[in-house]
Amino acid sequence: MTTTPLQHHDVSVYIGRFQIFHNGQLALLQRALAAAPLCIVVLGSALQARTPKNPFTWQERAEMIRLALPETDRARVRFLPVRDYYDQARWVSAVRQGVADVVGEPTGAASFVLVGHFKDASSDYLANFPGWALDSADAQGKIDSSSLRDAYFGNAKGSLDAALAALVSQAPASTLEFLRAWAALPHYREMAAEWASLKAEKAKWAGSPYPPVFVTVDAVVQCAGRVLLIERGRAPGKGLFAVPGGFIEQRETVYQSALRELEEETGIRLLEGDMHNALKAVHVFDHPDRSQRGRVITHAHLFDLGTRRLPEVQGSDDAASAQWVAIEDLAGMEDSFHDDHFHMLDFFFSITRRA
Repeated sequence: MTTTPLQHHDVSVYIGRFQIFHNGQLALLQRALAAAPLCIVVLGSALQARTPKNPFTWQERAEMIRLALPETDRARVRFLPVRDYYDQARWVSAVRQGVADVVGEPTGAASFVLVGHFKDASSDYLANFPGWALDSADAQGKIDSSSLRDAYFGNAKGSLDAALAALVSQAPASTLEFLRAWAALPHYREMAAEWASLKAEKAKWAGSPYPPVFVTVDAVVQCAGRVLLIERGRAPGKGLFAVPGGFIEQRETVYQSALRELEEETGIRLLEGDMHNALKAVHVFDHPDRSQRGRVITHAHLFDLGTRRLPEVQGSDDAASAQWVAIEDLAGMEDSFHDDHFHMLDFFFSITRRA
């Protein structure tokens, strides 16, 4: 892929998370609209549970963007939600297939231009669409959605008017009105509480000479066509489903930590030999953006207990509850999982490949 000057194409593609949609993104969208009669806006991190990082559903983000455009341009935009895969090759393939589905023909049959801005390492995906022209634009001002979310959720206990007034120069008026209306929903207070909890946790490590890297463990336990899940009892991710797990302790191996966390959170008790024989795989999940807490590397242990009777479980410690869930039901629960735990299960059980 090479960078080309803006020119007319059949289809323009603009990719982002748009959490919150701001003036810099609007400028790039207008550039994409000028490049082609049809513009496909790819909404990343779709199908995620609501978090302070991803507070708005893809439908809400699409509406936020649509409201910022004049009627004539709204008719030329199509929205394509794409889930995170934490696997760039799979994600690029999903974007290409989704674009082809929107256009109604293979992407090789039309002229495409990908419009974007190389902000940092997270923008490397722009170089992974061979066959599409690339319109790499300069930075559209010093605006970023993360700072806007901090201002928005950080004023939940103060004056919302003051918070929105501070964003007047950074976001379209329609976005500010959307945020005002959304603040009346229960989600706003829930996300603000999560935001405050995460901020307080990160403040504990603010004096570290190096950015902290945490090591955790997870236990993916399957039995008789079901997998053992917990409902998180505290922030971050309170009320969301997760795989049992937690932080490794100083004098433990990752395997020992996985067994300890499993017992602490679910009460499951099996013979050491049974668990050792049930261990089928250990996989490291280390994507830089996999956790809201920061840089967290986890070692997921897959245990297969076969077709035996389901062991009794009960939530405790960090878990409000523990339950056995049919693996075939996981596909419909994607937006109810903490962090990347759905993707962890997808790795082991190929949920999205067979859905």
